[in-house]
Amino acid sequence: MEYQTIYITLAGVFGLFMAWGIGANDVANAMATSVGSKAITVKTAIIIAAIFEFSGAILAGGEVTSTIRKGIIDPAAIEGSPELLIFGMLASLLAAGIWLLIASKKGWPVSTTHSIVGAVVGFAAVGIGMDAVNWGKVGSIVMSWVVSPLTSGIIAFLLFQSVQVLILRTENPLKKAKQYVPIYIFLTAFFLTLLTIKKGLKHVSDFQISSSDSYLYAVIIGVLIAIIGAIFISKIKPDPKKEKEFHFHTVEKVFAVLMVVTASGLAFAHGSNDVANAVGPLAAVVSTAKSGMITGESTLDTWILVVGGIGIVIGLATYGRKVMVTVGKKITHLTPSRGFAAELAASMTIVVASSTGMPISTTHTLVGAVLGVGMAKGISAINLTVVRGIFTSWVITIPAGAILSIVFFYILKAIFT
Repeated sequence: MEYQTIYITLAGVFGLFMAWGIGANDVANAMATSVGSKAITVKTAIIIAAIFEFSGAILAGGEVTSTIRKGIIDPAAIEGSPELLIFGMLASLLAAGIWLLIASKKGWPVSTTHSIVGAVVGFAAVGIGMDAVNWGKVGSIVMSWVVSPLTSGIIAFLLFQSVQVLILRTENPLKKAKQYVPIYIFLTAFFLTLLTIKKGLKHVSDFQISSSDSYLYAVIIGVLIAIIGAIFISKIKPDPKKEKEFHFHTVEKVFAVLMVVTASGLAFAHGSNDVANAVGPLAAVVSTAKSGMITGESTLDTWILVVGGIGIVIGLATYGRKVMVTVGKKITHLTPSRGFAAELAASMTIVVASSTGMPISTTHTLVGAVLGVGMAKGISAINLTVVRGIFTSWVITIPAGAILSIVFFYILKAIFT
């Protein structure tokens, strides 16, 4: 490989750019409900994301990642020409990064997974041949456009209805909040622990836990966090002046405590899982450039995960605000109790999806959950114009990634051959 150093340098730069896009769009999305409901400030969201996304990416981002992202390309189709894989993955990283930049600028919450999948499909179909693409896999990803938001939307709707019945519509909401919120805290910690074990830590080879053990750990951690939460909540005293202005002021303060937990857990799971969208293709280029061969698996050097982690944090800090505003404020009015229902529903959906192998997008899941919470107040509580724009951006993500990727693939091919 005569251009080995150039390929690895380009992969590092494009990988950082793609990770930046994940931070600006996907992470902003995951933090949006907490910020939109005013449970935490933008500054706090960036600090939480910086700690938990980065630790998720580094600790559990995967010692080994599949070279051919999500099994979309048949490795046999490019066995004799490793440089095609290098050009394709470089083109995919650049294409997905540019699409995420455009989407973030517009405030559209799109799927980073779909952006990179579209890019890989584009270069593979045109640069290698239609037969090289696993179209069944692509079809199941398209199905997730409907499945993920619908599932999380229904769960969020039911969760918020339970909050209204058990707490908000009672004679003494604060007393009921102190009674029932520890149960919600248990559920939250339980699902976030499962999410971390099943989706976050599944790549770490030293950390193999059986399914029954993972549920046991989730129950233990859930009970502990619920007890700690209950102690904090018992100390929250009502503020009569604020209560007059807004009857549920103190109750919402109780839920705000809970949202810090959900935001942290979502960030860790997200960092550990979605950093692969940037580091998977980057690792593929590095291992192919070094060995001159295409391998099914690429060992991840630590610097690759660090690039992914840093890129994600910088993306959120510099450009995440627009997507946060769209998801957190423009779809429907969020309070901490509603934001909590949306975040817990998203976590539950991701856990179920990870266990059943259902293709999932964090973005689609969260947006669906926010819609579900809005529906609990009635269709009039939802800004349908904003929702229409979001759905349109979802549909064009895969073709946009594919078209950009094809263009960059031919440019790189022309430069280096």
